[in-house]
Amino acid sequence: MVASTHWLASATGMSVLERGGNAFDAAVAAGFVLQIAEPHLNGPGGEVPILLWSEAEQKVSVVCGQGVAPAAATIERFTELGLDIVPGTGLLAATVPGAFGGWMLMLERWGTWRLADVLAPAIHYAEHGIPVLERIAATIESVEGLFNTDWPTSAATWLPGGRVPAPGSKLANPVLAATYRRLVAEAESAASSREGQLAAARTAWYEGFVAEAIAEFSAKTAWRDSSGEVHGGLLTGDDLARWSASVEEPLTFDYRGHTVCKTGPWGQGPVFLQQLALLDGFDLDAMGYLSADYVHTVTEAAKLAFADREAWYGDAHVTLSDAPESGTMSDAESGTLSDVPESGTMSDLLSAAYNAERRRLVGVEASLDLRPGAPGGRAPRLPAFPAPGTASSAPGISGAGAPQGVGEPTVARDGTVRGDTCHVDVVDRWGNMVSATPSGGWLQSSPTIPELGFCLGTRAQMFWLQEGLPASLRPGTRPRTTLSPSFALRDGRPWLAFGTPGGDQQDQWSVNFFLAVVHGRLNLQEAIDAPMFHSEHFPSSFFPRGSRPGVLHAEDRLDPDVVAELRRRGHEVELQGSWTLGRLSAVARDGAFLKAAANPRGAQGYAVGR
Repeated sequence: MVASTHWLASATGMSVLERGGNAFDAAVAAGFVLQIAEPHLNGPGGEVPILLWSEAEQKVSVVCGQGVAPAAATIERFTELGLDIVPGTGLLAATVPGAFGGWMLMLERWGTWRLADVLAPAIHYAEHGIPVLERIAATIESVEGLFNTDWPTSAATWLPGGRVPAPGSKLANPVLAATYRRLVAEAESAASSREGQLAAARTAWYEGFVAEAIAEFSAKTAWRDSSGEVHGGLLTGDDLARWSASVEEPLTFDYRGHTVCKTGPWGQGPVFLQQLALLDGFDLDAMGYLSADYVHTVTEAAKLAFADREAWYGDAHVTLSDAPESGTMSDAESGTLSDVPESGTMSDLLSAAYNAERRRLVGVEASLDLRPGAPGGRAPRLPAFPAPGTASSAPGISGAGAPQGVGEPTVARDGTVRGDTCHVDVVDRWGNMVSATPSGGWLQSSPTIPELGFCLGTRAQMFWLQEGLPASLRPGTRPRTTLSPSFALRDGRPWLAFGTPGGDQQDQWSVNFFLAVVHGRLNLQEAIDAPMFHSEHFPSSFFPRGSRPGVLHAEDRLDPDVVAELRRRGHEVELQGSWTLGRLSAVARDGAFLKAAANPRGAQGYAVGR
């Protein structure tokens, strides 16, 4: 079974399974096709976190394909530039592009196919073109002026013939196809074995011709970004050479016979677990699925969990092997921050005692405050957020004259789902399973590197330019991202791989889906199709970092009586279109059957199996 956010990726993954590949081979091939099929949602310059079940190893593992901040990326450097928030576009916000390393690590350790075979579908689509989705055309149209005025290399790539490609037309990227062809050629000339070729491809990417082009572009060009000013980049060849993808243990929480697995607090994944820990003390079955009590309780639990995300989540470890050449790292930059969640802090955040105390904060009325807790007696510290509201401006950022920040275009105020990220889930005949959420390096995030056919990502916008916070900018650390694939075991056996795009909504929509299956007794497709809702109460992870306290988005298929009751309780409910929120997909092992489901919203996601 394969389910993803685009039919071409799902079909590609299924073709790999039908030709003898395993789930890991299929996920990698599908992941590279997503870069071509959804270039407004992810690209080669982005990142990918992956959760997987290896039937041979009988365990869940996390593959971290999230790159780190450059050695020169310090708070002091941004202060010198007159910035106190990282721009949402342009070269300053680039981290090491980790997606390639993440995919290659999974392919080498658990896969069976060669580099040329998994890249062949992506090369084909890049060379011959993909059908232009309405959302691709709309995204390119929204930045057409920026491309023509300030980013000519992007205009050359994404405005064929000088025009926005029409929906339904073909859009090719022959330069990217050539990049991947050269990667395969160099790998095959360097080694004859599968493993040797994968190692050679990583070297070409992080130390060879790809790294050289990235470093030169970052050092020798400067572009207007969402600050309204022209800036060069900070990423160097040394930054790329020092970094490598890694394999980690997942964080887990047991809920009603299910063990849910997520990434560590360098992503927002643990917020899913914290919501479950809070909800474990409520009788959601007695409330009734999608009743006013149910929606209110789930929303208030999300507010508390995400408040802890703001106060406690971040990357505890520097992963660059050397200090910046420009000087010596401070103590805060060179080691482990005591207030970044290690296993002890996460244990406190998920403990029964902590959540019993926090659960008492869920009242009958909607909360309008951001209320982080004090795990283990530690006092929380929140960043200095922009004032609540629509956050049309932020400190250190130019106003109306600045190019539009297109950091991660999640959900528009009118409820239109613009997209932001991709997702793919796979389960094979042997029982191996993958859940991956590739993102970043969107066509609209940064100017295209003309020699490579792709642009750098902008994930550094998730760092805070304030000292002493878990998510403060420090060289060699991962930004606290929103990317959040999910995996669950049932009664100790592998059961469900699932996830969604959606930025800050990922671990709300995914929780809603999971609860719909567990408490609503819905099947996978019914749970995805059910009316979706999410809160905008807490600060956004993306430029310009605003919040909308008390705002609750819901599809207008939600019962009108429920909506009226939620409003009576103080929720500022904003109804959206009937099929606009969420882009979930899932695959499952259920007894003697394999199952899959995909999102009907946008007529783009696709589930396939045999």
